[in-house]
Amino acid sequence: MKTIVKLFFLSIIINLASCKGSGKAESEEHADGGHSEISEIIEISDVQMKAVGIELGVVELKNLHSVVRTNGQIVLPPQNKADVNTLTSGIIREISVTEGEFVRKGQTLAFLENLDIVKLQEEYLTLKQELTYSSQEFERQKELNSQNAGTGKVFQQTQARNEANKAKLQGLETQLRQLHIDREAVAVGKLVTAIPITAPIGGIVGKIFVKTGSYADMQTVLMEIADHSQMHCDLQVFEQDFAKIKSGNPVEIVLTNQSNQTISGKVFRINQSFENDSKSIIVHVKIDRPVGANRNSPPSPDMSNSPILPGMYVSALIDVGGQMLKAVPSSAIANAEGKQYLFLLVDTEDETFQFKKIEVITGTSELGYVEIKPLEAIPEDATIITKGAFYVMSMASGGEEEE
Repeated sequence: MKTIVKLFFLSIIINLASCKGSGKAESEEHADGGHSEISEIIEISDVQMKAVGIELGVVELKNLHSVVRTNGQIVLPPQNKADVNTLTSGIIREISVTEGEFVRKGQTLAFLENLDIVKLQEEYLTLKQELTYSSQEFERQKELNSQNAGTGKVFQQTQARNEANKAKLQGLETQLRQLHIDREAVAVGKLVTAIPITAPIGGIVGKIFVKTGSYADMQTVLMEIADHSQMHCDLQVFEQDFAKIKSGNPVEIVLTNQSNQTISGKVFRINQSFENDSKSIIVHVKIDRPVGANRNSPPSPDMSNSPILPGMYVSALIDVGGQMLKAVPSSAIANAEGKQYLFLLVDTEDETFQFKKIEVITGTSELGYVEIKPLEAIPEDATIITKGAFYVMSMASGGEEEE
């Protein structure tokens, strides 16, 4: 029904405009075959203004929330990624996990076998027994020395040997601990031939680079683990917008390849150097609550139900707060051929209003108002059409409007 009414009033406007015969708002025919161009001045009578409800006003200063549009990707901080290595060389005898599996810190991932492991345990067992003897001998020489029944030289040699054995044993215990070998079991003669390789962090197992029977040493990366609980977003902000960004600014993040799902976040850190030659900086955004996460539960390294993965590309809107900006009602803007215009009142005579079409660039929009940046200067107190610009554009273009 509204469409029919609009078309009815539109036909009235066009008919009135054609009857007026002023020529200032009419199209001029080119000699090459009827192509028309729009006159700069559009005349509208008071009757026409009232017929379609055209209203006049001025450009206002509005406190609009400005946003910075940018792009980036989902990333993990270095401390939430880990390569799994071994502290000794050997043969991989068993792999206990698969790619994509969630593991906890300290969980066994694989077993590595090496004969040197057996020799280390034997050395520990032998040294422990020797320390028992050297400790007893030291106590005996200490007693004799206190009664002046022994020689000082023998006592000192016994003491030095006992301290050296203690230091060596402590070093071997540290090695066994790092290799996850139970020292108490070794002390009673229970030796192992393979050691467990454990997870340095909790997270999702990524690529596994070895297989059963592979040789591995300290330079070999066995597999990767990623803790997705601390995923954040790195956004690329260019030089002209750098000064607007502050820590704590709210951010709306759009997952462009996930049906444009949105997640929220806040700026928590801003780099202080440009990225290569791009004249852009990286703004780090903490994700408030990843999609798929429980609102009431703490972040978990197991985010297997979340569609967010490191490396995903995103677009984002950074809310940089309210600013006093030149703005007009949204109904004051008319669109034509991909450009935006408003209509400036330049003269009135005999109940006829003359308007000039001014091209503008629109920006932030909020609560029915939109920021404008005119491409040519307009007076501070200029009168413009604030409602009905669409109909005026229809008149100027002969009824062929683009919305």
